[in-house]
Amino acid sequence: MIPLINLRRQFAFIKKELMQEIEEVIESGQYILGRRVKELEEKIKERLEVSDAIGVGNGTDALLLILEGFGIGPGDEVITTPFTFFATAEAISRAGAKPVFVDIDPVTYNLDMSRVEEAITPRTKAILPVHLFGQPADMEPLQEAARRHSLFLFEDACQAFGATYRGKPVGSLGDAASFSFFPTKNLGTLGDGGLVATSHQGVAERIRLLRQHGSRRKYEHEKIGMNSRLDEIHAAVLLLALKEIDQWNRLRREKVAIYLAELADLPFLTLPRVGEGREPVWHLFSVEVESREMVRKFLQDRGIETGVYYPLSLHLQEAYRSLGYKEGDLPVAERVSKRILALPLSPFLSEAEQEQVISALREYGKKEGGSGK
Repeated sequence: MIPLINLRRQFAFIKKELMQEIEEVIESGQYILGRRVKELEEKIKERLEVSDAIGVGNGTDALLLILEGFGIGPGDEVITTPFTFFATAEAISRAGAKPVFVDIDPVTYNLDMSRVEEAITPRTKAILPVHLFGQPADMEPLQEAARRHSLFLFEDACQAFGATYRGKPVGSLGDAASFSFFPTKNLGTLGDGGLVATSHQGVAERIRLLRQHGSRRKYEHEKIGMNSRLDEIHAAVLLLALKEIDQWNRLRREKVAIYLAELADLPFLTLPRVGEGREPVWHLFSVEVESREMVRKFLQDRGIETGVYYPLSLHLQEAYRSLGYKEGDLPVAERVSKRILALPLSPFLSEAEQEQVISALREYGKKEGGSGK
């Protein structure tokens, strides 16, 4: 089976150095918030050109800590996308605020900027776009809207480490950004991990306090915080992966270029397109297809794994029934969720494997009466 994401090959690439680093961590006796976490924070801070980077337990915690750090809570509204992983909205709800869903752009699958402003109310405190599948959202109009209405602008950059928007790194385009280091992410570790990036130094200090039970000194607690700290072993993995991330992202782009060229004439596929001024990192390569389950089964029978991200828009989830959304309210997100299909992609997808995926899709196209060279 050709996997959707080949983590074994990725971690095998750095395994020798990694085992040495893990041994050093074990010998050090310091396993949480040690020197490797500080080194990782410094390197990412410099890369993103922000004043602070704060390692935390996972990407969801990063989102929640941003919201709490900026004082978002009960009675507040946060505008976000319905087409993303549940954690984006979940963090808003956990902070006590209300997610307000705005439909997506049919080309990039990110927030439809033309619809954001009409969703702003006196209760709106922030806008939270997601750089979905590694493609930056169109941040310039959001920055302008946030300025006009005195709103915070946060980035869910959990899928987009290394992407740029108009030459600037994702993670530096708003008041704060969240990153996830879940294993499948472009920059991932052997478990959970996350990071908050911001240039609001006072908020950064508050988030550092909150991530460790609201405590600066042991057994003295200034605030009700949480336990969300990045482990040293995860930081060791991430420091090694950070050395490779630009090369890995380049390989992803090259493989996507091949997909786009070789699949362009298949009428049953709608291929992703890149928005102006954006340099994506292709966390996932997702296409739209008619009869998705038929295509999935056809590929599975030929040893090719696929994925669906995401099969049900957030506004239609049972957990958000109380918000009163109904089917048809956000038609683009609803349509895409029924058609979206992720094809195998990773820096370590071999040329032969990619050709097998392309050939299988061409075979399906011929079977269905579509094009196939």
